[in-house]
Amino acid sequence: MPLRLKILCCEVLFREVSLLAARSPNVCDTVFLPRGLHNLGTEKMANRIQQELGRVKSGSCDAVLLGYGLCNNGIAGLACPSAKLVVPRVHDCIALFMGSRQLFLDYFNAHPGTYYRTTGWYERLENAELAGEGVMDKMGLFQERQRLVEKYGEDNADYILKTMGDPLAHYNRLTFISMGLDQEDPFREKARGEAAEKGWTFEDFKGSFGLLKKLVDGPWD
Repeated sequence: MPLRLKILCCEVLFREVSLLAARSPNVCDTVFLPRGLHNLGTEKMANRIQQELGRVKSGSCDAVLLGYGLCNNGIAGLACPSAKLVVPRVHDCIALFMGSRQLFLDYFNAHPGTYYRTTGWYERLENAELAGEGVMDKMGLFQERQRLVEKYGEDNADYILKTMGDPLAHYNRLTFISMGLDQEDPFREKARGEAAEKGWTFEDFKGSFGLLKKLVDGPWD
């Protein structure tokens, strides 16, 4: 007997979760939330997801699945009063793309200065709803010098850049996680170009649907 599931998911996983939902033996209703909620800070991220959980009506589904990792504690304390809540036991979405929490930890420890990219990260890089709302945005860490000059003046812009530093200064590798999706090649080449532009090592890593499939299909341990 198929289960009726509600999936609340970060839109960076849109293609992967949509594919799995279409193939699942379960009946899946999916809501994708904006990429970058974790950049808003723990409280705002949790509040946004909790709002969606509060909309779930009793008896409307057998379980609610969260397509998130812990994500800077952004899901800590969440509750769904009307249905079972199922959460992947991972730190963030990179482990979901790799298909294994342990594999991600091993890779992270071996390559600590790694920036990760996937098709979804490129497709959902800009989100009008969250534009300028992230902590890093408000601190000015991702603004070009000219934009800072226009807003604060030459001296203040230089002071901001000197004080805050380069948020990417300690990175030296860009890893693109390939999921075997159609139309993935242009994004892989974009990642390769981004790595070359920054002078970083590039790696094409073969991802896995293992954890995501278990989330969507069950059974859940």
